[in-house]
Amino acid sequence: MKYILSSILFLFLLNSCKEVKKDRSALPRNSIFNLSSVWTNQDGKDLQLKDLPNKTLVVVMIYTTCKSACPILVGKMKAIEGKFTRKIKEDIALVLVSIDPKTDTPEKLKAFAKSNGMVGEQWIFLRSTEEATQEFANVLAMKYKKISPIDFSHSNIISVFSADGKLMSQEEGNIDVNKVVENVEKVTNQ
Repeated sequence: MKYILSSILFLFLLNSCKEVKKDRSALPRNSIFNLSSVWTNQDGKDLQLKDLPNKTLVVVMIYTTCKSACPILVGKMKAIEGKFTRKIKEDIALVLVSIDPKTDTPEKLKAFAKSNGMVGEQWIFLRSTEEATQEFANVLAMKYKKISPIDFSHSNIISVFSADGKLMSQEEGNIDVNKVVENVEKVTNQ
């Protein structure tokens, strides 16, 4: 009888430990989910970062009218997604955050996603206020500056966040897709 009760207690504790990983109520201090800003996704739904799926996040900041670096970053994100198995794809979200919230309305983000073949629940496009966008860019150490009414100068960074919102890795500049994939797999399998 003691063996059965001990086994049941062990299984209960084991299952409760698994649930802790999914619970976002005890976030690390450096979690992006502690940011309280409100964002709007490509479907026009308002949310906070803590409302993003409880998955490993691959994040890049772009703007839809960019003709130079952003198409390369979009291509890198698509290449990253293409390297994952179906199982890993279930455990990640690919998040593209606009640095041009005035232009990148939810409708524009949705059209951009569709025209770039970035559809499916793993693809999330976000926009917010200029202040919230700058705050998020600061968290990523991503620099951007408006250089004309329609153009920005910006860093090229792809960031990987754990399911609890901690920054785990970044690739900057000439981004190595295989390294990002390797980092995502490490974070996802932790």
